[in-house]
Amino acid sequence: MVIPEPKIHISKGFSLIGISTEMSFAENKTGQLWQQFIPLKMSILGKKQIDLFSVEVYKDLSFFSNFNPTVNFTKWAAIRKEEVEKVPSEFKILEIPEGKYAIFNYKGSSSEAPQFYQLIFQQWLPSSGYKLDERPHLAIMGEKYKNNDPTSEEEIWIPIK
Repeated sequence: MVIPEPKIHISKGFSLIGISTEMSFAENKTGQLWQQFIPLKMSILGKKQIDLFSVEVYKDLSFFSNFNPTVNFTKWAAIRKEEVEKVPSEFKILEIPEGKYAIFNYKGSSSEAPQFYQLIFQQWLPSSGYKLDERPHLAIMGEKYKNNDPTSEEEIWIPIK
């Protein structure tokens, strides 16, 4: 697997709404989180096609320097706040602060994504001249996203400085 060169983007910051859970890579609750989120999203937006955000919020950068798959982080299933007129009571707001991101286009099934992330953190980042920043990590699943499909596409946003 070859890591494509990312697009470097300075985000102005934005607001997301969704639900979150504490989890670790060893105790992955991503499936349950999305099973809970999708019916809530459908109840307010119906089948309207919008970008979905999978967000990881880590306590600090030691999560990456001393990686341990049992350490918890917060995982979000979310949409942009401006997609809805009124925030449903089941949703919380997550502010994504402004900052620089390396945006990678990922094409493949979700089962192969860990290898892609490993290449980003072990090959691209150390040789890029950038450092990891303490902001949320995003995966944006747009119209080309197809759950567990080898032709699926999404954007991986890694916070950098």
